[in-house]
Amino acid sequence: MKKSSLKFYWEDTLLEMLPSRALFLPETKELLICDIHLGKAEYFQQNGIPLTNNSDKKNFARIKKIVKRYSPEKLIILGDLFHSKYSIDKILQKKVEALPELLKTNVELVLGNHDAGCDIKNIKIFNVRKTKNITFSHEPVNLENNKTLNICGHYHPKIYLKNNGDKLSFRCFAMDKNKNTLFLPAFGDLTGGYPCKKSFKKWAIVSEEEIIEIKSYEKSY
Repeated sequence: MKKSSLKFYWEDTLLEMLPSRALFLPETKELLICDIHLGKAEYFQQNGIPLTNNSDKKNFARIKKIVKRYSPEKLIILGDLFHSKYSIDKILQKKVEALPELLKTNVELVLGNHDAGCDIKNIKIFNVRKTKNITFSHEPVNLENNKTLNICGHYHPKIYLKNNGDKLSFRCFAMDKNKNTLFLPAFGDLTGGYPCKKSFKKWAIVSEEEIIEIKSYEKSY
């Protein structure tokens, strides 16, 4: 069944998976996204690959839209806010540093591997961020106990469905139950993706307004 969001509890924490490629924690009013890769088009242009410059504009617009809809007290970006320090010009730098004022909310960044060397003002920066029963990181981390959930990015999970010769791919949320790890879908429009392991539980984003749980009997690869 398609839904506008899917909710589940981890211990006593409610989590809501959104088709807008974000995760919302209603009780603490925290909104999580990851892997935006701002400046990626410019990075490719510098290396002779022609791409249009409108992807960052679309990414900022979608961030503003979901923040307006859910009114979080905090936006947490789980790494790879930027694609490379070499693709950050003064205009992009100012836009990012103006996010807290533009969104009227606090903004935090858990550093990703692509954020190395980036200098950002007005945004709190962490390597790993921990709460009572959740660890926020960019890449998966080892957990101290089985009651803690690791929410992370980096993987850019996608699911590939096939039926009678037709093939479709969707961004998705993916849960590695063996390691208590929830992978968020990449937020950026220019990000690719990687197929999930068959053992992962998956929730596919089939449109901007719909998300669906993928049952084990559905054909995927």
